[in-house]
Amino acid sequence: MSEPQPAFGRILLKLSGEAFASKESSIDVATTAAMAEEVAQVARAGVSVAVVCGGGNIWRGKAHESAGMDRATADYMGMLATVINALALQDALERIGIASRVQTAIQMQQIAEPYIRRRAIRHLEKGRVVIFGAGTGNPYFTTDTTAALRAVEIGAQAILKATKVDGIYSADPLKDRSAERFSRLAYLEVLQRGLEVMDNTALTLCMDNDLPIVVFDMNVPGNIRRVVFGEPIGTLVGGLRAGVSLVENALQ
Repeated sequence: MSEPQPAFGRILLKLSGEAFASKESSIDVATTAAMAEEVAQVARAGVSVAVVCGGGNIWRGKAHESAGMDRATADYMGMLATVINALALQDALERIGIASRVQTAIQMQQIAEPYIRRRAIRHLEKGRVVIFGAGTGNPYFTTDTTAALRAVEIGAQAILKATKVDGIYSADPLKDRSAERFSRLAYLEVLQRGLEVMDNTALTLCMDNDLPIVVFDMNVPGNIRRVVFGEPIGTLVGGLRAGVSLVENALQ
């Protein structure tokens, strides 16, 4: 019997800042280590893995903006928070033998490489996990938009968006027990329904480039691997590229 093959050869994993945190710590050692092991499972299977980190566990600019802080300043501070998370993930990966590189959109040569598209692709070809920090390097853009942009730039076949719930629902399932979970959605359907998947800029970029998004629960061990190998996990948004058919068949 032949070994199962990944549905995707190259993915971009979008992690929120909350993925690094626990109730006791904004960057929890055990939580980060567990997340690194999840990424390692996929990397060891021969899949090219890139990661975009959020920074909400360290810095949330909206509260400061409402108190009068300049939006650009708040956004730049948020970018720095994503770099801290990126370095934490890199350290956790390398402690379990997974080579990785952090690339940042804001130059900080002492701690990370500057983002260079061709260099990032070369790292992926060599089997290294590439972690993107500092967003796009520009204020007014979210890390969701960063994930969509970087995924398109490096030729990823899908964005895997890790969340606290097991897919996309018609309403918040934690507040509305009647909320319906979707197994598959078109890009325009997400926009028209106003579903909270990614911001509209990120979603439109994915739609324009036919880049599928899989939204899944990161808190279940092994879920990243399950998504990559085509198991019916979470919600699939759009996408007609090679490899997506395996996920579609599983979700049906």
